[in-house]
Amino acid sequence: MTSTNPSTVSVVVIAYNDAGLVGEAVSSALAQGPVVAEVIAVNDASSDATAQVLDELAARHPRLKVVHRTQNSGGCGTPRNDGIAAASAPYVLFLDSDDVLPPGAADALVRAAEEHRTPVTVGACVRRELPEGRDVPWAPGVYTAGDVIERPADRPELVRDTLCVNKLYERSFLDKHSIRFPDGRFVYEDFVFTARVLAAAPRIAVIGDLVYVWHVRRRAAQVSISLDRKDVGNWRSRIEAHRTASRIVAESSPGLGRACQAKFLEYDLRMYLRELGKDPEYQAAWWTLTRAYVETFAEADIEAAGAHARWIVRVLRATATPPAAPELARLTHFAADPARLLPPYATDADGLPVWSGELPVELDGLAELPVAELPVTIDAEPSGLGGLRIHLHDLYGRLAAAGPHTAQLRFVPRAGGEPVVTPSAGLLPDEAGGWSAELPFRLTAVAAAGRRTGRRGMQAWNVQVAVECADGSSLVTSPRPLDGLLHRRALVSSRYGVLLAQPFRTAGGSLALRLAPGAQGALSFVRNRLHRAMAGRGPG
Repeated sequence: MTSTNPSTVSVVVIAYNDAGLVGEAVSSALAQGPVVAEVIAVNDASSDATAQVLDELAARHPRLKVVHRTQNSGGCGTPRNDGIAAASAPYVLFLDSDDVLPPGAADALVRAAEEHRTPVTVGACVRRELPEGRDVPWAPGVYTAGDVIERPADRPELVRDTLCVNKLYERSFLDKHSIRFPDGRFVYEDFVFTARVLAAAPRIAVIGDLVYVWHVRRRAAQVSISLDRKDVGNWRSRIEAHRTASRIVAESSPGLGRACQAKFLEYDLRMYLRELGKDPEYQAAWWTLTRAYVETFAEADIEAAGAHARWIVRVLRATATPPAAPELARLTHFAADPARLLPPYATDADGLPVWSGELPVELDGLAELPVAELPVTIDAEPSGLGGLRIHLHDLYGRLAAAGPHTAQLRFVPRAGGEPVVTPSAGLLPDEAGGWSAELPFRLTAVAAAGRRTGRRGMQAWNVQVAVECADGSSLVTSPRPLDGLLHRRALVSSRYGVLLAQPFRTAGGSLALRLAPGAQGALSFVRNRLHRAMAGRGPG
């Protein structure tokens, strides 16, 4: 490819026991063109063929320099620091051995950095779920393309982007402020590096170009550190990284420090809570660790978080040990995205909404939440009309006041793309004190829409319900599938011969659907089942 910029970038690639993937990462850096003066690959004392792969590539590509560490550092920070030390170009860009830089990324970043004279320039990043290929934008809503941020303190939401890899750094800026990664086995080292960058108060340019593709391989034999959450040690590491990062940014700006605390409560805490699992030993250790940490938060920091996060903190504080299984299940469902507060709904002696009779934690701020942010629960079960029968639960009278009157099904491709939308149906009050509706749909129509967008094999869809209310408000959430819904079906189809349909419950407890139209789809379905069985994972 051609480049409009001189050779001004050192790309630092770190690798450990990644012989099968590091070549693709290095190649994506070299393919950036002449704007990349050098690619510095740091081999962190790998025990596989990583060193050989890198040396063979370096023999063919003069711009590739390989640094071989003789002792494994135990983390990602030390090899990145080695890469910075070896860099000679004015700008530094980081790349992990299992990810890639999309074409033109370095050029676009350098162009903006030079135009705006910014020591830090940030672009878009996606998490690409493999092997499906589904792209999930990283930190959506944090940046606006074309912005030049004069001071991070003016944009506290920047603390939500903890990545170091989607940014171009001026090397002299890093040196001037002695900004480096924590050394050794420090998990989530990018939290601390990013905090040090923000604390140095750089001007930051924002571009809309995609500059980083973060590969997420959940079925890999050795998952990445951020996905390796099988024991409480990972959560402990994340807490320590956040504690350090929060202290660093708070010393530079109280506003950034408060935003960092709120980010932990609204994002990190909820993510780990919804993956709490069923192991009592893990649950007890996680609960003790988390409760002790949130006790260190100032009340003002907790108040700065959203209502959902505040309720979780107060439930944690209300009991020294994990609550009984039903209460814990309610908490994990509530931590899901979208949030879902399962019935029953309790009130205190004054009639105020509380979490439950067992844990009478006040749900403060519920009355002020917009309808779109209410953690409503919609149950879904099979309908005799060939679709879904849904039941919408009221939530302390908030929905009744809004007046729900229609509901609509939306099938959203899990791989990304436009949803398939069904006609609206009327919601009617039911004997359970909520509202019900029959929402018919045709599976063949959903499968056909998937095929029109190129999905010839197995298709995966998230199911959503959109509710319109008489007062003009609306909400969109994912229904909770009742057990009678989760049965595989094989439908005879004039278009496909056979259409396999498998409703399933996602990790967050929401309804989703796999469709396998025709012979090719059925083959993809079988392959997917085999992959999941080999990985020891259930549906969802």
